[in-house]
Amino acid sequence: MMDLLLLLLLAAPAHAWLSLEDWGSGSVDGSIGEFGQCVCNVFLPDTSFPADRVEHMQTSSNQLSVIVKLHINKVSSLKVQLVILLGQLSNLTARVENLESGPDKYIKLDFELLRIELREFEALVTQLKTSLNSSSPAFESLYIEIRNMSLIVDQLESYDRSNLEVIRIEFAKLQRKLEKCQDDKDDHSNAQIGSCKHEGILSIGKPIISQLNADLNGGFKFGGWGKDSKPLPGSENMYWYSGFTDTLVSKVTQYTDYYKLIMRQAFKTHELYDYYKYDWRGTGNNYVVRENTLYYQYRSPFSMAKFNMTSVTVQNKAIPKASSRFSYHYSANQNLDFAADESGLWVTYATEESNGNLVIGKINEQTFEVQEVWQTSEYKNSITNAFMICGVLYATRSVDTQTEEIFYTYDTNKNEESHVSIRFEKFQDFYVYLDYNPTDQRLYMYNNGYYVYYNVKFKAD
Repeated sequence: MMDLLLLLLLAAPAHAWLSLEDWGSGSVDGSIGEFGQCVCNVFLPDTSFPADRVEHMQTSSNQLSVIVKLHINKVSSLKVQLVILLGQLSNLTARVENLESGPDKYIKLDFELLRIELREFEALVTQLKTSLNSSSPAFESLYIEIRNMSLIVDQLESYDRSNLEVIRIEFAKLQRKLEKCQDDKDDHSNAQIGSCKHEGILSIGKPIISQLNADLNGGFKFGGWGKDSKPLPGSENMYWYSGFTDTLVSKVTQYTDYYKLIMRQAFKTHELYDYYKYDWRGTGNNYVVRENTLYYQYRSPFSMAKFNMTSVTVQNKAIPKASSRFSYHYSANQNLDFAADESGLWVTYATEESNGNLVIGKINEQTFEVQEVWQTSEYKNSITNAFMICGVLYATRSVDTQTEEIFYTYDTNKNEESHVSIRFEKFQDFYVYLDYNPTDQRLYMYNNGYYVYYNVKFKAD
């Protein structure tokens, strides 16, 4: 028996002789069987390959790899943004330096734009800092530079306001003195606003050029501008503007006062066209604003129209016998010319019956109908423009590229026409809009894309 046990021990594999510590969680015990034989019981730990754990580890590794790649891409994107931001900061720095170089290099609008861009830049820096979860000194340096630039902009604007306002006040005083001297010298009186106690126009002053149109587009040669000829209470200082590259009238913009007009800070823009809702567009550039209502030539069908800018409604009505075939000399589609003066609302046009000669129509503002007409002897196409003052029509024509002339008048109060010669200077040759406003006794001209106005002097009664 002992020989058999010795033989089994010699034949056992080498790992069977390892110590119990090397077996890990395994165990070995021995006993004597019922027939006296030696019985060995060996318990080994689970040695099967952990495939599920390896698979889980591989999945986690892949997920971590994707996350790392996303972060790398995000950092790369943020680096690009940072380069762009640094470029914008450099541009802002250059512009601020330009502002510091002299007061003639900037306007108030520049300050507002700079403030907006500085705020946007600061927000982007904050976003970048949060995304990178960084407290780098570079970010603090950017914040400090932004704050310094904001302080410089505020100081420059304060300097601009305090100095330029003084200059404007002194200039206004000087201008009033000069006008008073001129009034004392000339043998005429300037009638009270709203009064017709005068003998008509004596002279037209020099053109006063405000600036290029609000769209800052020299190609917007067709348009008009001015004040409400009968403003609603609280809107006495309201100005309006409409312009385009051709005679299409698609929108009109309002400004609360002259300063806002010059600064291009619109109060409200009214669109006359919406692809899905309406088409209220007009044509021609001889419109006026009266009681917050735009009176203009309707595009289709050919008719006169009024757009109420308070209720945002439109009404159009055909003028009996009015023709779309006759326009002013300077431009096509100037078939209906609206005017407003101390006595009300007017429209001039031509008919086939009049052989193209100008017809004056007085509009009843309540019924929106032409209630009375006067026939002139002047062919419309020979006229460059026309306007009304105290019920008298004044028609213009071109003398040369620098000179315009009022050459014809028709007094509807007396049913009398006459030929006159009142010349005035043009800023540029081409213009499409000329209208009188009774609230300030000025002529408003839209001259080749520029706002121009003239002071009117009247003969003494």
